[in-house]
Amino acid sequence: MKKKLMSVIIMAAMIITLTACGAGGGTDSSSAGEDEEVTLTLMVDSDETLDGLEAVCEKAKEAVGINVELDVYTAGSDGDNLVKTRLASGDMADLCVWSDSKFKSVGPEKYFIDLSDTDIPDKLDDTYKNAVTYEDGVYGIPLGTSMCGAVLYNREMYEKYNLEVPKTWDEFLENCRVLDEAGETAVLGTFADSWTAQVLFLGDYYNVHAEEPEFAEDYEAGKVKFANTPAATRSFQKFEDLTDFYNDDYMATIYDDGCEIMANGGAGHWIMLTQALSNIYSLYDKETVDKIGVFGIPGDDPDNQGITVWTPSTIFGNKNSDKQEDIIRFMEFYISEEGLDAYSSAQMADGPFLVKGYEGAEDGYKAVKEDMQAYFDAGKTEVDMQSQVQVVGSDLPAICVEVATGQISGQEAAEKYDADCYKAAVQLGLDWAE
Repeated sequence: MKKKLMSVIIMAAMIITLTACGAGGGTDSSSAGEDEEVTLTLMVDSDETLDGLEAVCEKAKEAVGINVELDVYTAGSDGDNLVKTRLASGDMADLCVWSDSKFKSVGPEKYFIDLSDTDIPDKLDDTYKNAVTYEDGVYGIPLGTSMCGAVLYNREMYEKYNLEVPKTWDEFLENCRVLDEAGETAVLGTFADSWTAQVLFLGDYYNVHAEEPEFAEDYEAGKVKFANTPAATRSFQKFEDLTDFYNDDYMATIYDDGCEIMANGGAGHWIMLTQALSNIYSLYDKETVDKIGVFGIPGDDPDNQGITVWTPSTIFGNKNSDKQEDIIRFMEFYISEEGLDAYSSAQMADGPFLVKGYEGAEDGYKAVKEDMQAYFDAGKTEVDMQSQVQVVGSDLPAICVEVATGQISGQEAAEKYDADCYKAAVQLGLDWAE
């Protein structure tokens, strides 16, 4: 889903090679001296926004003498198959942008550079480092910034009605009641785009993990289900609690409408991925975006407030390239302050950077620098469950719409999603009981 939401379609061809950082002669040596220029190739899919990447590449050429040529490939399942084919055939670029949820399936120790013996792992945020760790190896660096599945809230409305950021789900519901009784739209629904309905369910995973730390692993193994795990069923039941608080036209409102409504102060809350901040910025300005705050979807424990994180795509180094030292030099530069400053100058962050000690540009969104960063600083983050498991049911958006509109209960939604995931598990050849 993350890729769909961040999509910028660049071209339709399977592979189009372009030079991101100017021309320059390559070298066949395993490492060029820092006074020599070396050319590296980097595969990246067409759904990625390239502004930040290209800015870092341009700075790398100037600072460390590394020229990077981008191979842009078509996103989606065809792109995944292409990556796997090129890995298996030995025809992979020096660097490859791919998902941290997929790289483990190919046997990363055969294809990607283990960065454990470098300084890179120590610089990575623990949330992200766990996502790119396989057995004892650490295999990648973040292409961009994180984003979160959370509650976007209207700061001015909170001030007007003397509301505080809730510490529990019940406190959140009370805030919604205050807004509803005042004639405001308490919760914005944009379910004409059904994928937006699932953000509440997916974004609640921090709370599921807090109560059931082994849930994702056990679910993948077929040992537990959403319907028989109260903490997981709760994620669906939260939809029932919000039924009376949505805008009247929530089934006719699309995601783009939601961005406009939040920008114009038309709703108190929108449960959404924080990539919406940049969508609103593209329509208006930073002043408008800074009127919107962010908090994690509340759980039931006031002493454990966290947020669910979507990690960005990952840059992997090709273990079978003859330029490994230069690959590592580029990766080190990419996550250096100079490299990240270049990224920040070209692309606004939808969430905190996943490199320790780097907080982004001074003019970043307030919701990122203050609200979301606080969760990261406190270690109160968890990667979304769909990034951790293979078993993902295809009917989740429709199921979330059904429970959000009152057609089924939260318990029934959990049972339907378990059945949906069972079909996915069978297709994957997993040993699951129906």
